[in-house]
Amino acid sequence: MKEKLSLATARRIALAAQGFADPRPTGAITRRHLQRVLDRTGLLQIDSVSAVVRAHYMPLYSRLGSYPMALLDDAMAPKKRMLFEYWAHEASLLPLETFPLLRWRMARAEDGMYAGLAKFGRANRPYIEEIFRQVVDRGPIAASDIEGAKGSGGWWGWSQEKHAFEWLFWAGRITTHSRRGFERLYDLPERVLPAGIYDRPAPQTEDAHRDLLRISARAHGIATGICLRDYFRLSPADMKGRLEELVETDELIPVRVEGWDRQAYLHADARIPRKIQARALLAPFDPLVFERTRAEQLFDFRYRIEIYTPAEKRQYGYYVLPFLLGERVARIDLKADRPASILRVHAAYAEPCAPPETAAELYEELQQMRDWLGLESIEVTPAGDLGPGLSDIAGRSASLTPPLAKA
Repeated sequence: MKEKLSLATARRIALAAQGFADPRPTGAITRRHLQRVLDRTGLLQIDSVSAVVRAHYMPLYSRLGSYPMALLDDAMAPKKRMLFEYWAHEASLLPLETFPLLRWRMARAEDGMYAGLAKFGRANRPYIEEIFRQVVDRGPIAASDIEGAKGSGGWWGWSQEKHAFEWLFWAGRITTHSRRGFERLYDLPERVLPAGIYDRPAPQTEDAHRDLLRISARAHGIATGICLRDYFRLSPADMKGRLEELVETDELIPVRVEGWDRQAYLHADARIPRKIQARALLAPFDPLVFERTRAEQLFDFRYRIEIYTPAEKRQYGYYVLPFLLGERVARIDLKADRPASILRVHAAYAEPCAPPETAAELYEELQQMRDWLGLESIEVTPAGDLGPGLSDIAGRSASLTPPLAKA
C-alpha cells in the first residue's frame, strides 16, 4: 500500500465503504439487504424533520432504491426486532449487537448528557424515579400518557415528564419499545431487547471503545482520527491509545491523503474501486455526509443544513439534499407535498465539475423517489443554476405522459 493516496482514490474508498460501489438490487428487497447496509453503515441517524421523509428511512433508499419502508418498520418492531434506539452519532437506530458496546455510555450518562438535561436530572431525581416506576408498571408508555403532561414542542418546550423520560433513556434504564407516529413508547430494556442481547456481559470500556472504532473505520474506509472518533461521539480521552492498538494489529494502515492536513487511517479490508457509478439522493443526516468537514474534504462540497436559518438568509433552501452522481455531488431543495401529492423541487444547484448529464440523471432519480413516496407528480421551480435545465426536462417529461383516463 502506498503511503500517500490521491484525493480521488480516498473518495472512491469512502464511497465503497458506504455501499455506493455496488449496483442497487433489481429484485425483491429483503431483510438480507437491510442487514448488508447496516453492516456497512453501523447506524441510521434519526431526525424528526419530515420535509421529504424521516431521515432514518433515506440511507436505505439511497443505497437500495425503492424499498418497502415497512422493511425498516418491521426491523424496529417488537416481534421482528433487528434494531434498538440510543445515542450514537446522534439519536440513532443501531444493530442489536451494538447494545453491549454502549453500556459504558449509559453507565456514565449524566456526564455526557446535554447540559439542560443533566441539570434537570440533578434537580429532579425523585421525580425521575417516579416516572421510572410508571414505566415499570405501565410500559410501554409515552410521555404524553402521563396525566397532565404538556409541553410546547421542541427541545426547549419539553414537558417535565418528557425530560424525565429522556433522562432515563440516556441512562439506559428505559428504551424505545415502539413508536406511535413519531412519538416514542418507552419500556424497560429487559422487556424490549432479546435476552441474548440484554444479558450479554458488557465488555470492558476500553474494549468497547476499540470495537466502536472498528465499526467506524469499516464505515469510513478511510478517515482521520477526528472523523473516526466522531462517528460514535467518542471523546479524545476515550480514543487515547485505541487507534495505535488498531494500527499495531494491522487493522488500520496509516496513510496520507492528498490535500488533507491530518494523518489518515485506511481500513485494512477497504475496497479501492477504479470507478464509482452511483446515483443517489442523500438525507442531510446520511453517514456519508453528516460530518460536514469530511464531506468538504472529500467532495469540495461545503454543506450545511439551513432549517433554522431565517428564510431570507438561506443560501440554498430549507431542506437541501445532496445528490451523488458517480463521484461528484449536486444539491436540491426538496419537499414532499403530501396533501397535493407533489414532489416539489424549490431549487437545484450543480457543484463545480458536475457532468453535463447531471440534470437528466437527477430528474430520473426524482421520478424514482416520487414513486417510492407514493406521490403523483413532480413540480420544478427553475431556481438555482441547475433548476432551469431540470425544469425543461420536467416539462418535456410531462408532455410525453398521457393524461389519466376519466372515469
